[in-house]
Amino acid sequence: MKDEKGRAAPTSTGAKGPDELREQVEGTKDRLGVTAEELAGEADAKTGATDRAADLKGRAGQAGHAVQDKAGAAGRVVQEKAAVVQEKAVQAGRTVRENVPDPVRTVATTVAQYALRVPRPVLIAGAGAGALVAAGALRRRGRH
Repeated sequence: MKDEKGRAAPTSTGAKGPDELREQVEGTKDRLGVTAEELAGEADAKTGATDRAADLKGRAGQAGHAVQDKAGAAGRVVQEKAAVVQEKAVQAGRTVRENVPDPVRTVATTVAQYALRVPRPVLIAGAGAGALVAAGALRRRGRH
């Protein structure tokens, strides 16, 4: 008689002699050996999967740290560049205050305040108009 895996199933009757007993013992050893090999294979597969999972977890952690490091570095670069832009804007403001006539500054301020309340196309048109006014004022003063 065979079990579901095609191996000889143990018999429930006792051996009828030493030869039959040896056969039963050998069959039992074979079945136990196969079962032990199957268990060892399953254990190896579980160990391999556990090792692989630990490796992937470690790699994911390293990748996460690398992303955090790069994001921090990018943030610092952005802050540095923003500081440079801010300083240049302050310098430009000083230059405008020192060199642009009051009427032009007034128009530019009015346009800028209005632009904060209206869509971008109006802002562009206002900036263009302000530039024309400024160019005209500079030309009148003989600076062009």
